[in-house]
Amino acid sequence: MSTIGDSSGTGGTEPEEAPDPQEAAIAGGGVPDEQSSDDDEQTVPELSRDLVFDVLKNRRRRYALHYLRRADDSVELSELAEQVAAWENDTTIGAISAAERKRVYTALYQSHLPKLDEAGIVEYNQNRGIVELSGAAEQLDVYLDLDAQPDIPWCNWYLGLAVGGIGLLTGAWLGLPPFSLVGDVLVATIVVAAYASVAIAHTYVTRHAAGAGETPPEIQES
Repeated sequence: MSTIGDSSGTGGTEPEEAPDPQEAAIAGGGVPDEQSSDDDEQTVPELSRDLVFDVLKNRRRRYALHYLRRADDSVELSELAEQVAAWENDTTIGAISAAERKRVYTALYQSHLPKLDEAGIVEYNQNRGIVELSGAAEQLDVYLDLDAQPDIPWCNWYLGLAVGGIGLLTGAWLGLPPFSLVGDVLVATIVVAAYASVAIAHTYVTRHAAGAGETPPEIQES
């Protein structure tokens, strides 16, 4: 009498277990598709010039980008809106009104930040109200040029004044022409006035250069 083979008996065959695709890929020296897609996502997109000009033509977006450039990490939308509103009204954060703050906040939330996020310039989480610059934002540096400050060699000016002043005083003290025709007091007055002029110019430029790191150039020039 014949019997039907039982899988638990010696005559039965166990079903083969399907191989793991990831293990097969590793064994074959291949790379999983998921890892390849992650590498592709890390590629920084190149911004076209038309896109950059369209983004930067709005002053409010330029102010937002300037603030994000200074931030070390992501910032809250409320914090960004307060500073942009203060810059737009040429005042401090504490002096802006609730209406001014709300107007900028709404515009950033609904329009400007989504546009920058769509362009790949910022990473904007609208639900959490968090925004930060993306890797592609570095391509805007050549257009914004917000950190450019005059590089004046003040040490050379002071050194030149010191050498010139010593020369004038020495010539007047020795009575050499044409210094003999000018009194010592007048020579000393000229040297002091020259030093004072350079010191005043140095102080003025330094204060405005410090302000350049805190506010956009358009604020300083107004």
